[in-house]
Amino acid sequence: MRLHIIAVAAALAIGMAGAQAQTLPERYKTAGKIVIGTTPNYPPVTFKDPQTNQLAGYDIEIGNAIGEKLGVRIEWQDTSFEQMISAVATDRIDLILGGMNDIPARRETLDFVDYMKSGVQFFVQHKRAGEFKAATDLCGKTVGASRRTNFPKEIEAWSAEQCVKAGKPPIRIMGTEGSADARAQLRQGRIDAGAQGNESLPYLMKLDPDTYNLVGEPFALVYQGIGVSRKKADLRDAVAAALKAVIADGTYKKIVDKYGVQPNAVVAVAINSEPVK
Repeated sequence: MRLHIIAVAAALAIGMAGAQAQTLPERYKTAGKIVIGTTPNYPPVTFKDPQTNQLAGYDIEIGNAIGEKLGVRIEWQDTSFEQMISAVATDRIDLILGGMNDIPARRETLDFVDYMKSGVQFFVQHKRAGEFKAATDLCGKTVGASRRTNFPKEIEAWSAEQCVKAGKPPIRIMGTEGSADARAQLRQGRIDAGAQGNESLPYLMKLDPDTYNLVGEPFALVYQGIGVSRKKADLRDAVAAALKAVIADGTYKKIVDKYGVQPNAVVAVAINSEPVK
């Protein structure tokens, strides 16, 4: 009886994978691949393993798991963050999977299959932790954040609410060339604090102990999504179905646990921040 149950469960699992593959548009089945653009400079989300120089990270494993459900291989393409959207629009890549926030302005050209949550997190040098016990201690200070993201706007809005309304000076915001640049400027003492996604900082703090301290709680929570051209609803829906299967069979949780991003996990798939039934 037990063997029969196991056999039935295995058959159902194979059937589910096959069903997902059937939803993929024929052009991708024929090609046998989906091309995904990523910018591997944001550990543990997407990065290059320093020992092997191979792509690694949460996004990479999510993308490969989706490809397995769809029955095609994933071809990864290193693409600058600034070129991601135009690369999808001109069919140089099929999908974006590189820590991109699902925000309304980007939905003019993209649909997003949302697969994790992210919030803006302030952090300071460990040696200055005593100066910044609360996030409002940053009022009047200089905070660096990647100008490639919506972080500077989110910090400005937070500062207006938490600093200016309380009669304190606003945060001075410095746009940086990515989050790595913000961390470098922080270590060099050019800024008082940095801000980046809360999914990345615990990992970085584990790599560099006694280097950074978190300040306050994450704010401006948003989804991060797999970007798909709005002209390709069939591909979007196939990716959403595959991601749903990745969550259902426990693969998603294993990836989440491996990279320690449990606070950022989702329990269900959403498209453009709207849950998929």
